[in-house]
Amino acid sequence: MQIVQLSDLHVGGLFKEDAFNTIVNEVNELSPDVVIISGDLTDDGLIFQFQQARSLIQKIKCPNLITLPGNHDYRHTGYLLFKKFFPFSNQIHEYENLVILTLGTARPDRDEGEVGHRQNVWMENILNQHTEKTKIVVMHHHLIAIPDTGYANVVGILDAGDTLRACLESKVDLVLCGHKHRPWIWNLGALQIAYAGTASSWRYRGVFDDTYNIINVDRGKIEIDIKVVGGKRQALSEIIKKYEPSPSKNNLV
Repeated sequence: MQIVQLSDLHVGGLFKEDAFNTIVNEVNELSPDVVIISGDLTDDGLIFQFQQARSLIQKIKCPNLITLPGNHDYRHTGYLLFKKFFPFSNQIHEYENLVILTLGTARPDRDEGEVGHRQNVWMENILNQHTEKTKIVVMHHHLIAIPDTGYANVVGILDAGDTLRACLESKVDLVLCGHKHRPWIWNLGALQIAYAGTASSWRYRGVFDDTYNIINVDRGKIEIDIKVVGGKRQALSEIIKKYEPSPSKNNLV
């Protein structure tokens, strides 16, 4: 099964519509089984931005399109609008050998995220029923801090420790996050945590290209590639190996 993860479109002032149109062409040619848009579809949570985002996203041809909100979507009462344009709730998406679970971490007019006790319990109860399937959890905010993104976990998930424990207890195989616009991957034993960059905005951090992730799941094996919009595709792990904490050396090569 092939999954495309887009994140942080930021339809609004810093949105790059030409980049998004390139993404549409690339994704439609790829014809993935699932497309996930992991938050910050808009920049300010305003109604005209939601209207534009919906119109653009409808160009993506995929039978299984999963969207969840980010902190930018929940600004300016955007939390009241998101569900009207992109119906969302805590969802479980089941496929033959795969289960994808989405968690809502955005809170109205707050940059930091939170999962909360109820969602963690719900996640554990659901995923513990799927012992034979590959398990993927998707959230907007980053679960663990990433290099080049500011100090500590200030605008990450407030209850990250509880959420990480719940993921490990539920034997989650992969967590997909957005929010920080920094492609990265952490390996915690059997658990991988992969972060997507911004797909179509000028809000770069660390990697100065529009990017998205392509995930292939085959018989329990997970491979994660990063794709430069209009450019090359390579294993996300290769980017981490080449990492040097210097702005001049962090471009994809």
